[in-house]
Amino acid sequence: MREELVWTDEGASEQPSLLRATLEFVGALWLLLIATLRGLFRGRFEGRECLHQMAFIGATSVPIVALTSSLAGAVITLYSTSLLLRVGGSGFVGGALSVAMTREIAPILTGIMVTARCGSAIAAQLGTMKITEQIDALRALGVSPIQYLVVPRLLASLVMFPLLGVVANFAGILGGLLIASALGVSAHVYFRSVQLFTEPFDLIGGLVKTLVFAVIVIMVCCQQGLGARGGAVGVGHATTRAVVLSMVLVFVANYFLADALFAKR
Repeated sequence: MREELVWTDEGASEQPSLLRATLEFVGALWLLLIATLRGLFRGRFEGRECLHQMAFIGATSVPIVALTSSLAGAVITLYSTSLLLRVGGSGFVGGALSVAMTREIAPILTGIMVTARCGSAIAAQLGTMKITEQIDALRALGVSPIQYLVVPRLLASLVMFPLLGVVANFAGILGGLLIASALGVSAHVYFRSVQLFTEPFDLIGGLVKTLVFAVIVIMVCCQQGLGARGGAVGVGHATTRAVVLSMVLVFVANYFLADALFAKR
């Protein structure tokens, strides 16, 4: 497969129609995904770059993921506890939050936060490399840009997204505990509710979502970065498109995953 087919035509000067732009984006995204998976299954990738991307995507994203998840859990508990206490449902507070966190909130927040923090940076980095002809230099040296740049980022995201999802779950449940305790629900009742209402598949299903979100975010951001053209302005546009498209596709995928994983449970 020629890697030139992975990104859109650089020589196109006219503004494409919406249908054409959509078809080009979908086609380029699938070609990039296929080429990346081929490179991944060959087992040849840059180990040092992969570790660097794990640190960038995973370790440095822990604070923002934990903060947003804990605040989301606190807000949800603030509303749900006040309602449940009116009807004597204090025993449902922890379970309601834990099910919501593991199934929906933690995976979504992980995908959104990593897109905003890391996905935008990836698109900007690759876009700058494309504009400054560093991508062409790699090809001239006989190095595959996909193998060298995209595969390590995808592998790192597949490892770190589920771990960030676990962090988000714990942070959200602990954030909810603080608010529930302040409103009169004991920690014993809270954690007992979590234990009774949360099933292992709730956590597993949420982590499966993070894997799908990892593929979406990395593929879209890499495709937009590698397809950047038009100087600094083009890099900015590619970064904006990468973030917007990634977030939209994360929400679209979340609906279908929720229907497939949890609709009958």
